[in-house]
Amino acid sequence: MAATLSTRDTPPAPVRSAPAAPGRRRARPAARLSPGRLGVYAFLLTTAVFFLLPLYVMLVTSFKPMEEIRLGQIFALPAAPTLDAWAKAWSSACTGLECGGIRGGFWNSVVIVVPSVALSILFGAINGYALTFWRVRWAPPLFGILLLGTFIPYQVMMYPLVRAFAAVGLFGSLPGIVLIHIGFGMPVMTLLFRNYYAGLPAELFKAARIDGGGFWRIFFQLMLPMSVPITIVAVIMQVTGIWNDFILGLVFAGREHLPMTVQLNNIINTSFGEREYNVNMAATLLTSLVPLAIYLVSGRWFVRGIAAGAVKG
Repeated sequence: MAATLSTRDTPPAPVRSAPAAPGRRRARPAARLSPGRLGVYAFLLTTAVFFLLPLYVMLVTSFKPMEEIRLGQIFALPAAPTLDAWAKAWSSACTGLECGGIRGGFWNSVVIVVPSVALSILFGAINGYALTFWRVRWAPPLFGILLLGTFIPYQVMMYPLVRAFAAVGLFGSLPGIVLIHIGFGMPVMTLLFRNYYAGLPAELFKAARIDGGGFWRIFFQLMLPMSVPITIVAVIMQVTGIWNDFILGLVFAGREHLPMTVQLNNIINTSFGEREYNVNMAATLLTSLVPLAIYLVSGRWFVRGIAAGAVKG
């Protein structure tokens, strides 16, 4: 009986909480708005407004008729939105003596960009691969010359290139402007791919050589499939650079292959009739749609490609 009572009177053992799982992290307290954090937010907000405000003005102006634009309220939303300015900029705006809009310039830019981007990236990848893994004779001086080519302005070589292309019959032709973009883009592409390949394990190349792989087989079956991140970076850089080019297209493309940027300049600088600001804004937005779409769609892969080795070596 006593034993029974003593057992009942014994206080219960304290309940211990189960230990936290080793892979689970403790919840962090909510971050407070420190002065430094407020300063960062204020800087980012100011920068965003600085860059987005001109885009907002261009966008709302392109949807306004000229009657609203004459009121001078550039920040006001359009009272009667219309797409007439966009249609005119695309198909019937005057680009000098012709009034066909920038539609022709768009397709000219596409025809110029596609082969220029593909060939400049291919040649840059081959050069970077050869300079990294193969003991090419005079490789350091050659790489130095290519690297020097990335810092030489276009204007320095403009006149000699015009004379050389005119002598061989390529001046003012589509192959001529494509060759110009390939030549000016290849040094940067070589630098990108060379630095990327320098970050890859050399054992992969040595193993492929032991298995009997040659120069082209190793490049196409091993190196090129591993170059997807840096290839995306190269495509973004080349497409945006060639699409936004003005001076090379103006000088070397000829009248029949003028790119979209040159057509845009002709629309804005037309000196006869009323200056239609809504058409100018719509034409500017149409010209910038391709680079803007590329950055919005592939911006994440651009950052990944840079982090994967574009700045290594």
